[in-house]
Parts: sequence; C-alpha cells; structure tokens
Amino acid sequence: MSYCGIRGAITVEENSRDCILMNTKILLNEIIKSNNIDLDDITSIIFTATNDIDAVYPAVSARELGIVHAGLMCVQEMYVKDSLKMCVRILINIDSNLRQKDVNHVYLKGAVKLRPDLAKKNFISIAIDGPAGSGKSTVAKEISKTLGYIYVDTGAMYRSVALYCLDNGIDTKDDFSVESVLDNINIELKYINGEQRIYLNGDDVTSKIRTQDVAKGSSDVAAIKRVREVLVDTQRKIAKSCNVVMDGRDIGTCVLPDATVKIYMDAEISERTKRRCGELKEKGIVFDFDKVKQEITQRDENDKNREFSPLKMADDAIFFDSTYKTAEEVKNEIINIINERF
Repeated sequence: MSYCGIRGAITVEENSRDCILMNTKILLNEIIKSNNIDLDDITSIIFTATNDIDAVYPAVSARELGIVHAGLMCVQEMYVKDSLKMCVRILINIDSNLRQKDVNHVYLKGAVKLRPDLAKKNFISIAIDGPAGSGKSTVAKEISKTLGYIYVDTGAMYRSVALYCLDNGIDTKDDFSVESVLDNINIELKYINGEQRIYLNGDDVTSKIRTQDVAKGSSDVAAIKRVREVLVDTQRKIAKSCNVVMDGRDIGTCVLPDATVKIYMDAEISERTKRRCGELKEKGIVFDFDKVKQEITQRDENDKNREFSPLKMADDAIFFDSTYKTAEEVKNEIINIINERF
C-alpha cells in the first residue's frame, strides 16, 4: 500500500448551492471511476474554490456521495488577475496499491485549459437519437442524473434559434435570412437545481421554446446547413470537455459519430402523439389530438428527408421501441448496456 494524490478541477455555471454541488459530484465521480478507487481508500480530500464561489462548501458533495471517513478541507483561493473564474479544484489523497505515476488526473469543462496535458482526452459520450415523442429526452435526463454526466438537449438549441427568428419576424424557412442573424444569437446551457436551463441572449427561454410553433420552426432551421454547422461545433466542444448524454436526431450519425454508446429510440405514432399531448396539457396549452399527430408526422417527414444530417439510425446504434416500456425500464436497460462497455 502507498499514498498518492490525484488532482482534478471543474468549472461551474453559477454560484448556487445546487450547481456547485452537482458539478463537484461530477468531478469526484469521474476521478473515482477513472482510478477505480474504493471509497474506503480515500484518506483526505482538499477542496479549493475561486473567490467567486461562496454559496456552499464543495466538501458537502463528498459527504452526500458517501465519503464519510476521509478528512475534508475547503480553502478559498486567492484572487489572481485574469485567472479562471468559477472553478473548483480537488486533491484526493488515497492509500492503495495505485502508484503515483499511474493515476489519472481529471480536468473537466472550462478547467481543461488549466492542464491540457493532464486532462482526460477520451470522455464517455452517450448518443440518443429518435423522432419527436419517442421518449429520448426523458430517458437521457434520467441517465445523466444516474451516471453524473452532463445532459445536452440539442433540440433545445435548434428551438432557441427558431424562437429568435419567430420573435424577430424572420421566416424560419428562409435560409439566407436565418443565416444572416446567426451572429446575433448566443445560446447557453446552464444547470440550475440539477436541471438544464437554456438561455437565449441572456434570457431564460426554457419554457418559451416548448410551443408547437417553435417546434415547427426548429424543424425548419435544423434543415439549414449553416445552422447545423454552428450548433454541432458547440455540441462537440461540450463532449470534448466532459462525459455527456446527448439526445437529438443526428447525434450518433453526425455530431458524435464515435460516441461510446449509440441508442435509437422510437415508438408508435399514436403513442408519441399521446405523450406530446400530455406535455401540452401539463403546461396548460390547448391542443387538438389529430392536429398534434399531423404536426408530428410532418416533422418526421421533414427530419428524415432534409438534405443535411437527416434523422436516421446509425449503423452501430441499438434500437429501442419505447411504445410499451416505461422511461424507467428503458433507462435501466441502457445503463446496463453502458456498464457492460466498461
């Protein structure tokens, strides 16, 4: 047995208790999994945080993960001009057979720039594709929570572009007009209370993008090559900085062709319509079942027949028919597949 130390760091999106603890848990989990650490082998953990983080002690995350015997210490870092902001660093000391030269240090998200030479290069990516109402987003969210991975809702990004166009009188089918305003659109994914929120030019539009008009518009803008190029670049950058569960329509075929696990989900059209109507009902939105079914059918046609990155199942994807399965059943089956790969 010998002592060794493992370093890690991660950036957080905002100075809130939930956001800090969620990201610190992601970092801890990744260090533990990457080094095959038994929790009982951890002797102590030192946490440091930049001085713009003060909503909670990052060490709380260790206790919530069941690290109860190790000594914990939190330290506020000194301010250094132009240094990385909103960053939590960790030094885990362990007593095991692992040798110092063999440890895997872990730097995630914005913290990758601190030590690109030590940052893990091959993160795990779970790609889940499928048509509207197949249940992919619900399952993707639950998988990300269970595994401690970052959830990336790519559809929300396209919806945000569509919302901007609709709010500014731009025809979502006019390629030139949409492309001309892309530089005016800034989309950010933030994690608040453990949930992804999407911001469009600084405004939280998480609820606004869930209307049928925006859904239709997103299908239009998603068919524009330049829109896809811009958003796909953003999505790939996220996947290069941390473990992700990403859902959409071309994740396994285009965005992340080398994804660790690829899933294609589908369900009968009547079931997908029923699910979408249920979502609208929860939001208090008046709907007509037949009209919703027609809109989903039309969107399927648009997505499958668009020229760039059409919706289709990747050759190496695993097919799931979710019509007669609960989200919990599908989630558990996919997690079993992921676990079998590692």
